[in-house]
Formats: sequence, C-alpha cells, structure tokens
Amino acid sequence: MVFPPGYRFFPTEEELISFYLHHKLDGGSEELNQVINKIIPVRDIYEHDPWDLPQISGDLNPIKDPEQWFFFIPRQESEARGGRPKRLTNTGYWKATGSPGSVFSNNRSIGLKRTMVFYSGRAPNGRKTEWKMNEYKAVDQGEASSSTRANPKVSCLL
Repeated sequence: MVFPPGYRFFPTEEELISFYLHHKLDGGSEELNQVINKIIPVRDIYEHDPWDLPQISGDLNPIKDPEQWFFFIPRQESEARGGRPKRLTNTGYWKATGSPGSVFSNNRSIGLKRTMVFYSGRAPNGRKTEWKMNEYKAVDQGEASSSTRANPKVSCLL
C-alpha cells in the first residue's frame, strides 16, 4: 500500500488542505480516495459526542497521535444554501471561537481555519469543556486572495 503525503507524521495545515481536502473535493483517483478514506473517514461528527470520536476515526488513525483525529464532514444542506452549519450533538454543541484565519501556501490563501470548543448543555447556559477542534475549509482557487473572506468550498475537515 502506498501512503499519501503527511502519513506517519503530523501533516501540516497546508498538507491537510492542499493535498487531502482538495483530492477529496476534486474526486481524485479511486485508489487514492480509498487510502485517504482509511486515514480520514467521511463522518458527520455532529451525530456523536466528542468522547465518541476515537471509536469512529479512520482504520489507520490509531497509529498516529491518540489524541488527534481527522474527519471529512459532509456539508450540511442549510450550509449549502448559505446558512450557518448546525453544530449540535446529543449532549452539547461546538462553538466557534475567535475569527477564522487563513492558511497560506506560496503566499496565497488556500483555506480557512476556525477553532471550536465543545460546550455541554444547551446555549446560552452551556458549560465549556476541554474538547477543542480545528475546522478547515478549502478556498476555491478562482476566488482565492489574501482576504480571509473568500468563500469556502464544499466540505470541511477536522
């Protein structure tokens, strides 16, 4: 089995977006997608609480850091129509913190990174937990610029 870039070490943000996410969004070869799906599975993580995520991570993921997992998340219908994604789980919700930042490659923006924290309970009375995640979105290269307001494309990765 041939492993893609970033495997067996911690992939950089640039590798996550420019290789893994772009190959997933563009379709890529079937063989490459099978390998990528074993490392970074497609899952709707909002159907699971954060402590359940290690059990649904990729087949080859346990070889990596036991506290870091990667998932492709299908784009929600409301988000596809221009609305906000619903980040609710059975016991809480993921709340975005701070402003999204750009991920750069060769001095151009290739994606956006947003940090989120899990709160147990329901808003606005939820209790902040220690669970955190980074969400990455690819930027359509036709729209990419130095601005962080470029429209994200299709899917996201955690």
